[in-house]
Amino acid sequence: MPGVNFQLVRERITMRDVLQLLYFEAVSRRGDQWRGPCPVHGSQNPRSRSFSVNVRLGRYHCFSCGSRGNALELWAAVQQKSVYAAAVELCERLGVEIPWVIRW
Repeated sequence: MPGVNFQLVRERITMRDVLQLLYFEAVSRRGDQWRGPCPVHGSQNPRSRSFSVNVRLGRYHCFSCGSRGNALELWAAVQQKSVYAAAVELCERLGVEIPWVIRW
């Protein structure tokens, strides 16, 4: 199985792309910092602000479940997949060429 260049996936797929696929609705926004219900653990309250994401930096953190990371890791956590499977799926869903790494 070929490898995936995760760095290139992270450069090509933004946090905004992933949040849009997740139908994330921010409860509050202050510039690039958005807060809302956590898509990882599925906040019960739609007005929850436990999930914090910086769309410019591409980093997130949930203060309830403790999940944190970048856009690729967010997709993997929500879909309960490996980072490898998440990278392939995101590229396919967003029409981004998968940056394969061929190992000799």
